[in-house]
Formats: sequence, C-alpha cells, structure tokens
Amino acid sequence: MSDVFGTLDLSLDPDEERRAQRLHRDAIIVDTTHQGPCGKRAFTEEMINVLETQYAEHRDSSRALKETWTMPVRLALEGRFPALEQTWRESGLTVTSKEVWWKDSNSALASFSFLQKQFDSFPWLRKILVADDFAKVKKEGLLGSFISSQGSDALGKDITRLEAYHDMGMRMLQLTYNSVNYIGGGCMDRTDCGVTSFGKSFIDHMNGIGMIVDISHCGRSTTVDACKISSKPVVASHSGCCSVCEAPRNKTDEEIKYIADKGGYMGIYCLPNFLTHAEQPTVEHVLDHIDYVSDLVGWQHVGIGSDFPFAAPDEWGNARLAENLLASGFTSKDGFANPKALKGFDDYRDFPNITRGLVSRGYSDEQIRGILGINFIRVFRQVCG
Repeated sequence: MSDVFGTLDLSLDPDEERRAQRLHRDAIIVDTTHQGPCGKRAFTEEMINVLETQYAEHRDSSRALKETWTMPVRLALEGRFPALEQTWRESGLTVTSKEVWWKDSNSALASFSFLQKQFDSFPWLRKILVADDFAKVKKEGLLGSFISSQGSDALGKDITRLEAYHDMGMRMLQLTYNSVNYIGGGCMDRTDCGVTSFGKSFIDHMNGIGMIVDISHCGRSTTVDACKISSKPVVASHSGCCSVCEAPRNKTDEEIKYIADKGGYMGIYCLPNFLTHAEQPTVEHVLDHIDYVSDLVGWQHVGIGSDFPFAAPDEWGNARLAENLLASGFTSKDGFANPKALKGFDDYRDFPNITRGLVSRGYSDEQIRGILGINFIRVFRQVCG
C-alpha cells in the first residue's frame, strides 16, 4: 500500500494545491454509493486464491461479489486486516453508504446483522441515523456509514416491513433495480412504466417514516413520477448525465430538473463506461458531469456516489461483476465485459483528485464543501431529521 494517490496533474499552482488540501482535510466528505470497504490493492494473493476456490465450488457470480466485498471486513473483525480502516482514512472520506444485500426477508436479516456487527465491533465506526451525526463523527475523528439498499424487491408488497428496516437503521432505499417491480419501472426495461398505485403508497410511507427515496436505477417515467409523488427530496445516489454521455443509466435533463425542483440530489458515479466513450477516461470526465448538473440546476444538487470501479481486484472483480450485471438487466453494450480504468480515480485514496479537480474548475470553497458532502446532508436532514 505504498502507491501515491491523489496527485494527478491538474495544472494547479502551489496556492491552489494548498487550498485543495485544506478543503479535503476540513470538509465533511460523503460517498452516497460506496462499494468498499477498502480498495483493490489491499487484496493479497492469498485472499484472491480463497475467492477463486470458493467460486469454483458454487459458480454464483452474485455470491462471489458479496464474498469479495465482505472478506476484508470479516478479516478486520478478526483483527487481521488493518487496511480496512487505513484505506478509508487515507481517502479522506468521512461518511459512506453501507448496503443491505437481500433477496428475501432471511437474507435481509443476515445482511442487517452483519452491518450491525461492524458498528458494534469497530471503535472507529459509527452508524449515521440523523443529519447531525455527519458533523459529529467528523469532529470526533471517527468514520461513519448510513444504511441503504439498491433494491426493494425483498419487501414484496408488505409496506409495513419498511418500519422494521428503518428501526434497524436503513435511511435510503432505491425503488427499482433496472427492471419493473411492484413499485415502478427500471432503466433497463423495454417498456418505461411509471410509479404504480402500490408504488405511490410505498413512497408515501417512506416519506412518513423518514427514509430517502433513491431513483438511481429507475426508468425515466418512474423517476419523474417519484419526484412528483414524493413530499420530500428525492435522490439519484449514483448516476450520470445523459446529455454528457448517452446511456440508459444516465439521467436526462428533464429528470435532473425534476430531482432539483424537489430539492433533491444527484451523486455522480465513477464508472468509466457511463461517463464517457473516450478511449482514456479520467477523473476529468467525473468533473464534466458535476459541471453539467451545476450549470443545469445548480451546484447545490450534485455530489459523489462513486459506486464500484475499484472495490475488488481488477481481473477477478471485473469478471464476476460482468457476469452479475449481465444477469441483472444490463447488456453487452454497457461495456462491463471490457471495463476501462479511470485515470486519476481508480482507488478510494484518489478522492483528493475530486477536490483538486473542483478547485481547478473554479468552484468556490462553499460550492466545493457542498459538492463533497453538505448537499447530501441537507437532503438527509430534510428527510431523516
């Protein structure tokens, strides 16, 4: 773990570099879709061998990804993986999302239990439940996570389960993942339905208990409907701009305007294939999407939701990820079979390049602090208290 990160040439002068360092050190930095827990370089050869052996036995790509992302945590819980905390701290991140993986109520319970074990076991980690917790963990030199999920299918049509999940700490839930469900349509479906009658009741209930509505993988009509129906701000926790790079997963200008009009937030992801069609994607392409949202609806409505470009060893992670995503509604056109590295942002410890890039693009201190975290915290406060 001796690589040097966060130093991409962005043509900053010494004063700008010092300013960027100060902002990155002092800001509350939030990643609204974080697929950590650490980074691909932290995996040892022995760890990868174990993952390959397990996969050879079960041949389940979804399970393999889950094993990849939980292995460092399990080792850290045993006191055998200091890189988990070290990588996080070196990134400068203050708060990240932690996802519940679920297919049904049993897997939901297991996932919640695993997350709670982390909050109970790591003295440096706190569960984020209300907006004031963000500043509190920053002040105390701790790290924080809020619980989210990228799918609602495990709930079926039992809305009352939302209250139980909220009681266990869930504060953000994505309505659909690529495909249509009881709530609405997904971004990869051949038809683009809106929010159903059940979906309206679901959103109303989320508003009532204080859970953020996430429309990242929703279809265009469902995104717009959710914004119209929700009484609280709505977020696209990890997405991009269709006008910058055309892709079903990216949001159109209309969708972005509806999100902003509702007082919401859009986290720009760091997935090269959805950011640009350029041969060599760089962190500048992330900044292009941030600029676009800022120019279209205001800097107050954009941030970072990095997603999964560097959470697993390249060859291993890319292969299992491609298998899993092709089975969940994506197609070969989406580029996951031959992913590209994002120059200047292929490790969580490259997060300073985001701050440095915002300085290079001329954003003020207030705007940079907003994009790095305050914009999402505002939504969190309005929805969750």
